[in-house]
This record gives sequence, structure tokens and C-alpha cells, in this order.
Amino acid sequence: MQPAGVLVTPWSNSRRAGEIDLRRLLAQENLHPYRWSNGAHDVYGAHTHPYDKVIYVVSGSITFTLPDFGKQLELRPGDRLDLPRGTVHSAVVGPQGVVCLEAHH
Repeated sequence: MQPAGVLVTPWSNSRRAGEIDLRRLLAQENLHPYRWSNGAHDVYGAHTHPYDKVIYVVSGSITFTLPDFGKQLELRPGDRLDLPRGTVHSAVVGPQGVVCLEAHH
């Protein structure tokens, strides 16, 4: 069981996702992303946020864990995660590190 509103949308275009493409998609939703990155195998402990979060992976990979639901969500370039406020989550960055675009609403 996944909490309502948590959604992973895999990149489905035949060409590789580029940062400009992902920024354009977010702009279409009137979202204003910022860019962040982490090195290989960096870890974020379990936490929540008081806002809804949208994340697109630009490069690399990251696996989010939803401990309350026993779910792991692996994201690769172009993949999108919609994470509702208050959802407990942790994350582990993949072996090549990760670059993401993140916006809040």
C-alpha cells in the first residue's frame, strides 16, 4: 500500500531526458525548481516536509524508501516523484551520484 498522492512517473520519451526538458515540464505547472546533487551512496535519514515536493532526476539515480509502507522507489534520469507533505521518506543515492530538480507546492 502506498500513501495517497505518492506517484512515480517514469521517463517514457525515447530520447534521453535533459535538464532543459525537465525545467520546461515543471514550468508548465508553474513550478520553480532548484537544482541539487549528491555524491555516490550519500544517505538521507527518514524525515518529512511540511510541503508537497516534486523531484525530477537529471542524471544518476536515487532510491527513496517509504518506511511506513515498506516501499522503495528507484528513480533514474527523467523519472519524477510526487511526494505529499508529511510523507515519511529516506533516500540513498546511487553509485554514480545524482543530480535532481526539485520544486515545492
